[in-house]
Amino acid sequence: MSEFIRDESTTSGFWAAVNTFCALSDVHVIADAPIGCYNLSGVAVIDYTDAIPYLRNLTPTDLTERAISTTGSTDITKETIDKLIGNGKKLIVISSAESEMIAAEHTNFLKTNYPETKFFPSKSLSENEWEARDRALLWCYENYDDKRPVAVEPGTVSIIGPTYGCFNSPADLAEVKRLVRGAGGTIKTVFPYEASLEQISELKNAEVIVVMYEEFGKALAEALGRPVLYAPFGLYNTEKFILDLGNLLGNPTRAEAFLAEEKKTTLSLIWDLWRGPQSEWFPTVMFGVVAAKSYANGLKKLLHEDLGMTCHFAVDSATADNNAIRNTLQSTPPQIVFGRISEKIYLTEVGARARFIPAGFPGPIVRRALGTPFMGFSGAVYVVQEIVNILYDTLFQFLPGHNPRAIAQLAEAELKWTETANALLKERTSKAPFISQISFSRELKAKAEALARQRGLQEVTPEILNGVQ
Repeated sequence: MSEFIRDESTTSGFWAAVNTFCALSDVHVIADAPIGCYNLSGVAVIDYTDAIPYLRNLTPTDLTERAISTTGSTDITKETIDKLIGNGKKLIVISSAESEMIAAEHTNFLKTNYPETKFFPSKSLSENEWEARDRALLWCYENYDDKRPVAVEPGTVSIIGPTYGCFNSPADLAEVKRLVRGAGGTIKTVFPYEASLEQISELKNAEVIVVMYEEFGKALAEALGRPVLYAPFGLYNTEKFILDLGNLLGNPTRAEAFLAEEKKTTLSLIWDLWRGPQSEWFPTVMFGVVAAKSYANGLKKLLHEDLGMTCHFAVDSATADNNAIRNTLQSTPPQIVFGRISEKIYLTEVGARARFIPAGFPGPIVRRALGTPFMGFSGAVYVVQEIVNILYDTLFQFLPGHNPRAIAQLAEAELKWTETANALLKERTSKAPFISQISFSRELKAKAEALARQRGLQEVTPEILNGVQ
């Protein structure tokens, strides 16, 4: 029996190739694909992931059924190259699932006829977006590095990642760059997001490489042969990142001074909340995360390991069992869910009162502002601020005073409850988020009594309580 897959969690290698190569300013991508593939990746989805109306440097070959069944895609690929050659950009031809189905492999054809144009096999049928991103970045280095000897520039740092289609990347990148500069580093190259393909040769000359994500970039970083650090999440990881970077750059004193200043300034909100009454909420907060690996691990590190909140689950979306996630969210939802549009849908299906914070794709959201990082010290401040404000709003929503229906329910005489019904009420209340258990119990009790009155009963039984949500 085949496995039922709900809401596929990642896109394919084709999307990875588009998002990686189209981020490079001196590249034009030719997708050996039907027009629909262009419309999806180049027009529709790029608008809700990166708020870009369309990709100017992506052209499809307009692969048709006729080409697939008879002539193949070589002729239409040639026609497309002829239209674009001489436009001042490097041409890269990428495969799609459709072209891979007919084994359209253009490497030898391009070597013979268009030696300056390269072919990248997307492996759209076998690799997910993170695997293909990792391979695409290494491919850029292997095919376009100038092969000159390494000439390290002291104090310089190059960053690998993001590409297009990485959640919240402008804000996270801005924070990583801020930390690098604070620790005494000079940003050399951000590849591919703020670079040209020609700048791939500059990466090897940086004194230190910072990889933005756990999901991809490792293969290229290892090929460069330079010291590597990963962008940090959480308080302790960020502290270690700053000190390690200072040591690698030969400037530990500068890094220590920057760290001391950060604790007095950027992190002041964390300390103030920790000393205030809000910190009493932290152990009562239960959260769940479904996001790309860096975010899933990073949010767990910050909120659970650093701040003591309860982690209900933290799942890498690339390996997520969405059926299991849906069941968990609908049976025992945490108070706060960081996730994709999928998790928001699962919660909405049952009217769950968990609060949702976007933390990954798929899902339409604009995150081009630089003030919403999750990484680094600024990310810790932003996320904690969001959680505290959600807790305030949660308390407000449970107050009965501004709800006429709740006031009317309170005015009615209470009904008797059987012993077993009371026990069941306590059991169901214990599964609700701690901070809202009192109001949850009150609301559930009111609904059960309203149903009992509707049925003309004088007491509430377990059967009545089971009839309300």
